[in-house]
Amino acid sequence: MGEVMQAVARTLGDLRHGKVWLYVLAPALFSLLLSIGLAIWALGWMVDQMMVWPPMSLLVGWGLVWLAHILAYLGGWMAIFAVAYLTASLLAAIVILPLMLKFLSATTYADVAPMGKDSFVAAAVNSVGASILFVLAWVASIPLWLIPGFSLLIPLLLMGWLNRRTFAYDALSLHATPAEWRTLQQQHKAPLFMLGLTMALLAHIPFVGLLVPALAALSFVHYGLEALRRSRGDALLTIEGERV
Repeated sequence: MGEVMQAVARTLGDLRHGKVWLYVLAPALFSLLLSIGLAIWALGWMVDQMMVWPPMSLLVGWGLVWLAHILAYLGGWMAIFAVAYLTASLLAAIVILPLMLKFLSATTYADVAPMGKDSFVAAAVNSVGASILFVLAWVASIPLWLIPGFSLLIPLLLMGWLNRRTFAYDALSLHATPAEWRTLQQQHKAPLFMLGLTMALLAHIPFVGLLVPALAALSFVHYGLEALRRSRGDALLTIEGERV
């Protein structure tokens, strides 16, 4: 957990740089405009659609029309939030993260040599694939929202998974070799998810949530490159120890 908090602290510390704010605000503005547009043009339609399908239609049949409307509007707003967050995350992963990575590679992590492959296609495929799985899991989980608390817990867990799946690979693809990536992925599986979940929690804070897609990308760059730095340092110490 200490490594997660270190990555978050370094992410917040980077906000003192004006260039970083440009990277952070671009997806935030996009997310805001998309949310407003969807709320105006699509919220009513989504509520109407939800009312005629289970589980809302079952509640209507039981005479609980008021509860069905509440859950339908909650589901509509959550869907709008998810779509806005998803598209902002794609923008952050494909466009913003490489810019952040270039900035940090020249400053904080100048000692971490790039030994991977800079593949825009691979990064895009990873991000789009994660987004498709996220949407499928989101839709499949809707019936579970009737269970008290699950309407908040499930989206939170899915967003945490999306952050890890989208940003962890993109943050390391340029610097880590395939073998290093596989090792780090296995050794840091739980902390990477915790970092994604921490960012998902921040995404639910009003106004702050707009900044989270870019902040999540930045935090995964910090976590990934620091983990790679330590991994290479440990490997070097082992080799030197064997030589001695």
